[in-house]
Amino acid sequence: QVQLVESGGGLVQAGGSLRLSCAASGRAFSSYVMGWFRQAPGKEREFVAAITWSGDNIYYADSVKGRFTISRDNAKNTVYLQMNSLKPEDTAVYSCAARRSIPILATADKYDYWGQGTQVTVSS
Repeated sequence: QVQLVESGGGLVQAGGSLRLSCAASGRAFSSYVMGWFRQAPGKEREFVAAITWSGDNIYYADSVKGRFTISRDNAKNTVYLQMNSLKPEDTAVYSCAARRSIPILATADKYDYWGQGTQVTVSS
């Protein structure tokens, strides 16, 4: 069992940066694929980024490539999402998710555990 708690969301102006954190509990954290998803009002949940347990494989959605960076610290049971050059269209609730096995997948229903989400609002 894994429990996930996100933090770091907030209000930022366009062009600004935020770093989201996802703290995980559970002994098997280091073996999980960790992902970030987002959901804007009236829209479907969207894949943002994911990383394997070793950090060797990372995958980004095209919409955030070059602006967002996912990383993890297995010693701290934490995964991060550094978001730079934020745009108003990045406004959403961001949730982290854990998947028990590889490979990295961009489909939400392939992830086994979810956090409650943190709001990110980018003003123009």
